[in-house]
Amino acid sequence: MGTDLHELLRSLRVWDPEVTTLPSFDPDTAPGDPLPLFTAWFAEAVAAGQREPHTMSLATADEEGRPDVRIVMLHGADADGWSFATHATSRKGAHLATRPYAALGFYWPVLGRQVRVRGPVTAAPSEAGRADLHARSTGALAAALTGRQSEDLSSLDALARTSQAAWERARREPEAPVPTWTLYRVCPQEVEFFQGDERRRHVRLVYRRGGGGVGRGWDKGLLWP
Repeated sequence: MGTDLHELLRSLRVWDPEVTTLPSFDPDTAPGDPLPLFTAWFAEAVAAGQREPHTMSLATADEEGRPDVRIVMLHGADADGWSFATHATSRKGAHLATRPYAALGFYWPVLGRQVRVRGPVTAAPSEAGRADLHARSTGALAAALTGRQSEDLSSLDALARTSQAAWERARREPEAPVPTWTLYRVCPQEVEFFQGDERRRHVRLVYRRGGGGVGRGWDKGLLWP
């Protein structure tokens, strides 16, 4: 018996009060820079039990401007930007080589919060990428050594063989180089913080770079939900 998708969708509810806490958010108390607020919200999501709060949507566009999106992990956020890593030869790496601009989206439903980040993307120095990779788990290194991300795959057996060899090398050589592995940084021009409200009076606070330039101060404003 088939599933009625529309009926299933209509049966779902957002922010069930039994599992979701919608905290208040006064934008007048927000700091002048988005990074401290992001750090505070991230820590609160962790404390509230949000699963995998470091996962985020990464949106890029190809050379023809066609958008693409996938889930990746946040590797850090500091004065240099919000960072993630991938192979320069991957689909997203190719997109960023052509159009070095991206958008990030975080969703922490346990608190009814979203954070959106947009801005130009730069590749960190290769030594920063190596240090980031080798500070991570053996599995992360094995995945990077497996390589060939986004290429066509002939069979799952081929993946299993290549992955097994990569795991063995990662255990044997924890400092094994992966030349194409690259740490990317999104230098934000705009950061939006969304706090959900059960009456749908959602609070949206947006930070925009003053004059749009890197190194400038931030302007803050509110958006209609």
